[in-house]
Amino acid sequence: MNHPGDTVRDPNLKGDFSVVVERPIDIKRLIDFMLAASPAASHIDPKHVGFFGFSRGGYTGLVLVGATPDWGAAALDLCQDLSPDICGQLRRAQYPAVTPTRDPRIKAVAVADPLAIVLTRQGLQGVTTSIQLWASERGGDGVSPDIAVALDRDLPQPHEFHVVPNSAHFVFLTPCSPALAEIWPELCTDAPGFDRAAFHKQLNSEMLAFFRKHLVQP
Repeated sequence: MNHPGDTVRDPNLKGDFSVVVERPIDIKRLIDFMLAASPAASHIDPKHVGFFGFSRGGYTGLVLVGATPDWGAAALDLCQDLSPDICGQLRRAQYPAVTPTRDPRIKAVAVADPLAIVLTRQGLQGVTTSIQLWASERGGDGVSPDIAVALDRDLPQPHEFHVVPNSAHFVFLTPCSPALAEIWPELCTDAPGFDRAAFHKQLNSEMLAFFRKHLVQP
């Protein structure tokens, strides 16, 4: 999934607040396409749609199932980790004229190290969908371990919560090729003793079991 203006090849809006707000809209459009016009549409059960998101994608998934961001109250904390351009827009209350809305087609969500610092206890009260929450032990890239702990505490319904020992934020990215590791070592280098390939086998297995339980089984 490539979000316009906020990808490796198209970073023109990376520092703009709008890319965060518009991500859930991008996903809603994707689901519209997959269920109606895509070559796979006839093979997809519209009653059994799940979502997985990492980092900003984790925030996106929570908004899609009913979380309401609190931009004003959380602006100061958010600005400790995000770009000055975004912080300036938050301080001036220059929010895009778009309100993130829930997509009721999504029945289960797995999120990993979500950038959810603007999701307060009150803002999470609308979340009733099944959630599997993953967190790295040390965080990184603007996501602190405290965010996942707060989500685990504040989500209003029972959910799964997994903390990955000896890990940092980027362990949720798939294992890097040698070429990618050379270009982006910060994305590909893990703590001594951490086996990313082995971890992803575990992650895939537990996430698949979660989605089978909440999307496939009656």
